[in-house]
Amino acid sequence: MKLPSQAEVALSEFFDGHPVATFAINRHHVITHWNKACEQLLGWSRAEMVGTQNHWQPFYTKQRPLLADLIVAGESNIAGHYPGHSHQSTLIPGAYESEDFFPNIGAGGHWLHFTAAPLRDNDGKVVGAIETLRDVTERRVAENALRKANDNLEHVVEKRTAQLAEANDRLEDDIRKLTELNELLSTAQQQLVQSEKMASIGQLAAGVAHEINNPIGYIFSNVGTLQNYLDQLFEMLAAYQEAEAATAPGVAARLRAMRERIDLDFLREDIPALMRESREGIVRVRHIVDDLKDFSRADANQEWMLADLHGGIDSTLNIVANEVKYRADLVRDYGDIPAIECLPLQLNQVVLNLVVNAAQAMGPKRGTITVRTRRADKNTVRLEVEDTGHGIAPDALSRIFDPFFTTKAVGKGTGLGLSLAYGIVQKHGGRIEVDTELGRGSCFRVLLPIRHAEEQS
Repeated sequence: MKLPSQAEVALSEFFDGHPVATFAINRHHVITHWNKACEQLLGWSRAEMVGTQNHWQPFYTKQRPLLADLIVAGESNIAGHYPGHSHQSTLIPGAYESEDFFPNIGAGGHWLHFTAAPLRDNDGKVVGAIETLRDVTERRVAENALRKANDNLEHVVEKRTAQLAEANDRLEDDIRKLTELNELLSTAQQQLVQSEKMASIGQLAAGVAHEINNPIGYIFSNVGTLQNYLDQLFEMLAAYQEAEAATAPGVAARLRAMRERIDLDFLREDIPALMRESREGIVRVRHIVDDLKDFSRADANQEWMLADLHGGIDSTLNIVANEVKYRADLVRDYGDIPAIECLPLQLNQVVLNLVVNAAQAMGPKRGTITVRTRRADKNTVRLEVEDTGHGIAPDALSRIFDPFFTTKAVGKGTGLGLSLAYGIVQKHGGRIEVDTELGRGSCFRVLLPIRHAEEQS
């Protein structure tokens, strides 16, 4: 339907006076209006465009429908022609909007915002479409600059956050190292104190052993002499008994009565037995004193030396016998192992700590502690202390060698025994392994090199 000429004149005046670039097409997609703002923005004159269907040329290199063309054609999926760039207008019924960048407009290209709406006749029939174009390059440039600045800011924030996280990790690592160092220093201090205590105890034990040895020596000698005297007295009593027949009847009767009263026959049997037990007791005391001297080794000066591991174990077991005998039966299961190069006093301390721990692990029922030695390989010996106690809980197993960690009641343990044993074994270039099961018991396995390497000291 052709518009009245008066209406066309009015519409042309409206278009030319409108500051926004605007053009209109009819239902045949022919340009009917192309205002001055359109000429200035796109660089195509009204004379070149009006009466043609070339309104796509300022925008694309190949013919392509604009929003106005799609509206006139009654396209139902207009947004599908420009996915991500166009949408239905929220202000004008039946209108669509789109925004895109056109590199061939102007020197460096332009961002344009389109709004296209249908033109209808009095009956509401679409007879054309009008489309406006706004240059939004400055806004887009500003948005891009803002987006770039925001991206840069996010990058800087991410970088700073990563640096802070890295610094925090380093700080946490430093704190952890300081904590470990503090624990090592504390352990070293405790080991030094324990070593000094052991040295003092060793000196004291050596002195006590020396003092005890003197009275033991003359008691042992006196017992031997007393045994000889008793043998002579019994020999003389036998002679008297043989002479009773030749004695006057009254004297013989008194002798028989005295013999029966003192039960001479019993004394002849019991006194030698008592003397044997006394002699064995003195020998036992002498062995304990010797073991105490071997355990202390006050004269060893903590030098590396070849030592019989079994001898050290035996002397240590004698020292802790009182701790063990009321709780468990002690079994020695020694294998054929060579002398090892070690610090004997310190290995005695390891055996002592492991055996005492095993004794303290016993429940109310009497158990068994087995001390076992074997040749692990040509360069290593194995020492095991196995008990039938209550075992170690899984949550405590990873901490049993930590300084000051103990499962005993408050006041019952320092938590240093296994830690010191672990440190001594490491100092010898060895290692400690643990097999345990709740209700079954535990086996501490110590592996020691036969020869000492200098770097391990």
